[in-house]
Amino acid sequence: MPLTIHHNPNDNATLINAYFEENESLAKMVAETDRLFFESVAKWEPSQQKESILTKIKSVWSKTKEPMKMHHTIVGKNGVYPDWKETLDKEWDVLQEKAKKEVYVEADSDIETALSGGERTVYIPEGIFIIDELHVPSYTIVKGAGAGKTVLKLRDTAPKRSFVMTNENHVKGNHHILIEGITFDWNIERLQLDEKSSSGNNRSSCLTFANVEYGWIKNCDAKNPGLHCYDVSSTLYDYSEDGHRARGGSRYVWVDGCTGSGFGDDGVTTHHSDYILVSNCFMCDPSGRSHQKGFSNSNGFEADDGSRYVWLINNASARCFGGVEVKAHATSSAAANVHITGHLSVNDNRSYNFRHIGHHSKTDPDSKTACFITATRIVSVHPIYTDLYTSSKPRALTISAYKHVVINGMRAIGNADYNYKGLPIAGIQYKSKHVHVQNVIMEDFQTTAPALKVFGGAQKAEDVSIKDVVFKNCGQKPFYVAKDVNVVPSKNITIA
Repeated sequence: MPLTIHHNPNDNATLINAYFEENESLAKMVAETDRLFFESVAKWEPSQQKESILTKIKSVWSKTKEPMKMHHTIVGKNGVYPDWKETLDKEWDVLQEKAKKEVYVEADSDIETALSGGERTVYIPEGIFIIDELHVPSYTIVKGAGAGKTVLKLRDTAPKRSFVMTNENHVKGNHHILIEGITFDWNIERLQLDEKSSSGNNRSSCLTFANVEYGWIKNCDAKNPGLHCYDVSSTLYDYSEDGHRARGGSRYVWVDGCTGSGFGDDGVTTHHSDYILVSNCFMCDPSGRSHQKGFSNSNGFEADDGSRYVWLINNASARCFGGVEVKAHATSSAAANVHITGHLSVNDNRSYNFRHIGHHSKTDPDSKTACFITATRIVSVHPIYTDLYTSSKPRALTISAYKHVVINGMRAIGNADYNYKGLPIAGIQYKSKHVHVQNVIMEDFQTTAPALKVFGGAQKAEDVSIKDVVFKNCGQKPFYVAKDVNVVPSKNITIA
């Protein structure tokens, strides 16, 4: 199933649901995942952090000791959504009231001037607008004529650190902003061919919300950013240590119906921000140019450092390093409380990759924050080796360091003629704990050994439950659990 750069993300849900036609309804599957998640949460033991002098000093610019809240995923008349979405919906009405003033940009008008002051709806007509970095105030709606029709392109002299568009004040923050129907062109052609494409922190992206409360990004397209297509972020990224989160994070932001390609790092990403909803989007074909060649951790969708309460619903990715990555760097808090309902990954190297870097091996400290992931109706189609990250092995699913993970409904379809070099295509490993996997079909991974592996050893997984798994054409021994792993006896494992 090729997903070309012209794929319409409105088709995502239909394509995903076709893989689960013989299953229970979406509503029943989501409810089952929700139940399993809260059963796992009941086992949760929050990490106890010592208040050292250094920790108190770091707390001047970072946040610690934040209580974790639990939320439900709901299936209603308008689809799948988190229970907190009603808060965002109420603020939508506030924005519509505050932005009643209408401003129409002419072909030769200055868009920055049209945006000035906020409390308005700015209409940008069809055409290509060569711009410097644009800044959007609070209580502002920016509407183009549609992606592919209204194009905002950075001029050739724009510094590498430029955004195409961002909110007005990253330090004080902004609120109530809607961006809709625009193509953002970062104009990577202005750089040298061998030049690294990003300049640091959250800059060099197409559209960044930094310290924004109540934001919407709808039906946009982003092309060839130096860093990210869409970044829902904090004022600055924070690497104080595991257990700390940056101040100035964004809250209550919805990215819907958006596409992106050619990104130097990730398509859609979020850092140190809470209550983020990403739905019906498609990200593909990263350049990886913000990384060293051959080491490009360029993901279609990423819940990164310190992000919490992130819902990813009916998205798709193609030819990325990771389709969906939930992670953190070693010196940051892990993304937590991330919930995936419906995702289609085609030819990504690692379709679903959950990890806290620097907290995997026996000698690494245990992660204090890597916890709470659910995934319902996820699909991996032929994960492959990639020039983006030459040493990375293809995986449909990898769970490392995270605790309290529920996978309910995964379809992994390989290519029987592809050489997976006798390596696993799905792995539960590296200190992961309280992991429940059910309703899985893995097909045509003939050259793996095994297809699904629960790793033991010095950094073994613990408290793993696996049931209702079917292996079709996945070799003679497609399923392996290390003898030293504390695992609930597996049920209904079928080898066809």
